[in-house]
Amino acid sequence: MPESPARHLALQGASNFRDLGGYPTADGRTTRWRHIFRSNHLGQLTAADIEIVRTLGVRHAFDFRGLEERAAGVCVVNEITVHSLPIEPTVVAALRTELARGSLTAPVALELMRESYRNYVRHNTASFRSLFSHLLEDRAPLVIHCTAGKDRTGFASALILHALGVADEIIAEDYLLTNRLYRRDPSSASDLPADVLDAIGSVEVSYLAAAFEAVGRDYGDLETYLRDGLKLGTSERSALKARYLQS
Repeated sequence: MPESPARHLALQGASNFRDLGGYPTADGRTTRWRHIFRSNHLGQLTAADIEIVRTLGVRHAFDFRGLEERAAGVCVVNEITVHSLPIEPTVVAALRTELARGSLTAPVALELMRESYRNYVRHNTASFRSLFSHLLEDRAPLVIHCTAGKDRTGFASALILHALGVADEIIAEDYLLTNRLYRRDPSSASDLPADVLDAIGSVEVSYLAAAFEAVGRDYGDLETYLRDGLKLGTSERSALKARYLQS
C-alpha cells in the first residue's frame, strides 16, 4: 500500500497548515489528499514556505478573517487568489470588556469561546454557505484559513468533513490537532491573563459542540443545516463527494 502524504506541512511561517485528505467516510471511500488544506494565515510565509505551497499547486485561498486581520497579514503567495468570506472576530474585545469590569476568569473565557462558535451558526452561516459554493467549483488544490486556523477554520473544516461523510470522532481528532501544531503569536492579546490566553489559544471539543448545539436549536439537526443553511441538496452533496473523495 503506498505511503500516505504528510498531513501536517511544517512551514516556518505557518504552523497549522495541514491536509484534510486520507479520512475514511461512511460509504467506504476516503477524502482526497492534496485537494483541501486548512491553515493559519499566509502573511508570514518564508521564501522556502512559498515554494512548498507552490509545489502543492494551491491557487485559491478562502479567508475567514475580518477587515483588520486581513490588512495585518496579507497573503504573500502571488499566485493565490484570495476569496474573502469575512467573519469579524469578537472574542478578544469581549474578553477585554470583562477584564475592565474585573470579571475575567478562565471559565468566562471558555464560555465566550463557546458563544463565538454558536454565533458562527446564528450570524455567519452565509460565509460558510459561500465556502461550499466555491468548493463545488473546480478550485482545488485550495486552502481555507483564518488568523490561527483553529476556530472559524475549524468549524468550516468540520462542516466539510461532515458533508463528505466522515465520522464525528475523526472530525473531532482533526479539530484537536491544532493543540499539537499551532504556535501562538506571543504578541497577540498579551494584556490578557495567562489562563485566559490558554483558553483562547487552543481548542476543545466543547467549542465545536457549542456550534453543533446551535445547529440543533436553529435547524433541528445537522442534515437540515447542510440542506437549508448551506444549500447542499442531494445533487450538491453528490458533486462534493465526486470531487473530494476517492475509492
